[in-house]
Amino acid sequence: MSYSSLNDLLNVGVRGRRVLVRSDLNVPLEGDLPDLRVTDDGRIRASLPVLRKLTEAGAAVIVMAHLGRPKGAPEDKYSLKPAVDRLTELADFDVAFADDVTGESARSHAQALSEGSVLVLENVRFDARETSKDDSERAAFADELVQLTGGNGAYVDDAFGAVHRKHASVYDVASRLPAYQGDLVKAEVDVLQRLTTEPERPFVVVLGGSKVSDKLAVIENLIGTADRLLIGGGMVFTFLAAQGHSVGASLLEEDQLDTVRGYLDRAGEAGTEFVLPTDIVVAEKFAADAGHETIPSGVMESGQYGATGLGLDIGPESGVDFARHISQARTVFWNGPMGVFEFDAFAAGTKAVAQALAEATAAGALTVVGGGDSAAAVRGLGFDESSFSHISTGGGASLEYLEGKELPGLTALQR
Repeated sequence: MSYSSLNDLLNVGVRGRRVLVRSDLNVPLEGDLPDLRVTDDGRIRASLPVLRKLTEAGAAVIVMAHLGRPKGAPEDKYSLKPAVDRLTELADFDVAFADDVTGESARSHAQALSEGSVLVLENVRFDARETSKDDSERAAFADELVQLTGGNGAYVDDAFGAVHRKHASVYDVASRLPAYQGDLVKAEVDVLQRLTTEPERPFVVVLGGSKVSDKLAVIENLIGTADRLLIGGGMVFTFLAAQGHSVGASLLEEDQLDTVRGYLDRAGEAGTEFVLPTDIVVAEKFAADAGHETIPSGVMESGQYGATGLGLDIGPESGVDFARHISQARTVFWNGPMGVFEFDAFAAGTKAVAQALAEATAAGALTVVGGGDSAAAVRGLGFDESSFSHISTGGGASLEYLEGKELPGLTALQR
């Protein structure tokens, strides 16, 4: 694939031009209306460098972004205003906010926008045409977005977390303006290409999260590519059950058991080893203060909670084992926490993996943290982003890339 980069656009020149930028401001919020607050501003901070480069070069920047999953109409709880307020606090350039997407507010703010300033449009998903499967509806919305640039615009996609969506602000706008790859998207693609094109070995993939069904395609594609697949999180119980073990009341996808058995049977011949936890932290209930104990993974129901016990983290023995495999790797991709890291009692497995990745990074390995939950976990557990080679801003997009799928947003940017 060949793309035009942000540097290519800056070399052409942007002074006096309005540049549409698709940013990722889809951040978590807390509180009650109207006092919603950003709880993790990582994506906002990540968006700043491209906005700063463009404003310093004299562009008038119009930012498109989404937050949450509104139903194609304005909803106060999904307004971008809290994210824009945080962006304004962090930015060293002027930031304005339009209270609609392509309506009167957006048009008047865009027309008044000066060089070196930024306008953020309201949540693009407040317009149902953004996500429409009807090409003509998306095209009409894209035309309205492009009109905000006034005829001499350009488009920069800096939202890797949305490139797997065939949405108007991601796909259709790119065909209507000179289109460029933002630095965040470029960094993501460069790293993912390193993971999928002759990665330095050993190549270890750590997968967690709640459901194995969310990662079936990536597991399928990585068998024969990865040297080891380390499985934790809620998805591990489907693997354990596929091996014939009882898992109590833990999360289990019974409809995926045959698929998982097939993976386990095929992996050895393909040169990929599955590594499953040897012990599990089992709790009496799903709660931060739940009583809990560590049980060998093969006999989870033998503990004091019996068949009603819930597995909420990999055990300490497994944490040491996973860390050992990671320490031996030259390339590591991690997507999904090992347990319910939001509860202190069940965060040790995730912390063990994060610490092992940080140490592997210091030893010269390429380490990639993919997915919003994993990124939130490492920040929440006190790890600095510089402890890892790369923290992905787009978990779903990363997984689909590793699945070998075509990503519409990248296709639209190709020269």
